[in-house]
Amino acid sequence: MAGEVFVICEQADGKLKIISNEILTKAREISAALGTELAAVIIGSGVEPLGQELSGWANKVFVIDSPQLANYSTDGYTKALGKLLTEQQPKLVLSGASSQGRDLIPRLAARMKGGFASNCSDLNMENGRLVTTRPVYGEKTYAQVALKGEGVQFISIRPKAIVPVDPETPMGGQVVKVEADVTPEDLKTKVVEVLKGIEGIIELTEADIIVSGGRGTKGDEGFKCVEELAMELNAAIGASRSAVDAGWKPHSFQVGQTGKVVSPQLYIATGISGAIQHLAGMRTSKVIVAINKDPEAPIFKVADYGIVADLFKACPLLTEEIRKLKAQQ
Repeated sequence: MAGEVFVICEQADGKLKIISNEILTKAREISAALGTELAAVIIGSGVEPLGQELSGWANKVFVIDSPQLANYSTDGYTKALGKLLTEQQPKLVLSGASSQGRDLIPRLAARMKGGFASNCSDLNMENGRLVTTRPVYGEKTYAQVALKGEGVQFISIRPKAIVPVDPETPMGGQVVKVEADVTPEDLKTKVVEVLKGIEGIIELTEADIIVSGGRGTKGDEGFKCVEELAMELNAAIGASRSAVDAGWKPHSFQVGQTGKVVSPQLYIATGISGAIQHLAGMRTSKVIVAINKDPEAPIFKVADYGIVADLFKACPLLTEEIRKLKAQQ
């Protein structure tokens, strides 16, 4: 199978993450341009049913299923995937630039002595070469990076950069079970406990709509109007670094260069001035709405729509109008 396009898919609690479908969509385009087949890889414990699900998206699906891989670990995943990639020698390996992908893919690239481009917003074929687009300098500009060489090329693509599209017809991929060959001794670190997010809260990197609050919320109590707006929009809740540093929201809510990089269809920033590190995490959102009482706030420079108002007055009004619109449907 040498020379094919591989996609390392992600799952959580027995369900595929949306980013897997995003990357598979781009991979179909690239594999067609290269004239080669597409293979999906799913890894974990109890993930065999996901292999069947992925068979509609790829020509072949490799399933690496082992109790030792129940929780993500750098050592276990690197060993299992490294063995598979060494045996199969694909031309290109794609992954999401998620927290898992950012940790795993550089290690695999180093092990395979391959090329590597991280956190890309796009990938295309130009004159027979793979060319990636990467945001640089805090999202202020973009660099185009061409990959060269004969080794395996590794590319991670940021969440929400690609709109997932179902194949026109199921691809009917063959499902192949692969021995993990991972023992407890291979795991240098042990997962003692997995802290689940708050039930009902949408994961930031999976959300189509995000409503974020910043220093202007003035505290956890002030976040309630932000949360109510998010609830009516069925949106994820985000926070700026200052709000997280103040202890109003946990780090898992943080959007920004030192938090999560997001690119939803709609991003609403309330009480957020627009520091560079925050803009780096949400600048690529399709539509940005800013609510801030300071007309000179930097956030307005990147916003598609701006509301100069007190968020404690604007958010409840927006929430009420959305409720009215939903009641009319």
